[in-house]
Amino acid sequence: QVQLVESGGGLVQAGGSLRLSCAASGRTVSTYAMAWFRQCPGKEREIVAAITWNGGTTYFADSVEGRFTISRDNAKNSVYLQMNNLTPEDTAVYYCAARSAMFAATTENRYDYWGQGTQVTVSS
Repeated sequence: QVQLVESGGGLVQAGGSLRLSCAASGRTVSTYAMAWFRQCPGKEREIVAAITWNGGTTYFADSVEGRFTISRDNAKNSVYLQMNNLTPEDTAVYYCAARSAMFAATTENRYDYWGQGTQVTVSS
């Protein structure tokens, strides 16, 4: 069983940056693909970014491409989301997810473990 805990959310002004962290426990996720999803107010949860088990391949939603970076540190059993040039449209609850497979997927039903989420609010 894998437990995921997100941190780093908060309130930031438009144009600012935040770095989200996701710490895994229970077992190593070094062979798992990881992803960040978000749920904006009034919308369904959507993928933001994903990364393969070794960090060799990453995926970004069109809406965050060029602004967000996903990375991982398998020695720390953690994954990160660096968010730059934030806009009010990025306001959402951000979730960390783990998939018990090496290669990432873009749909939430392909992920096996989820964190509780961390709120990101971007003011204009």
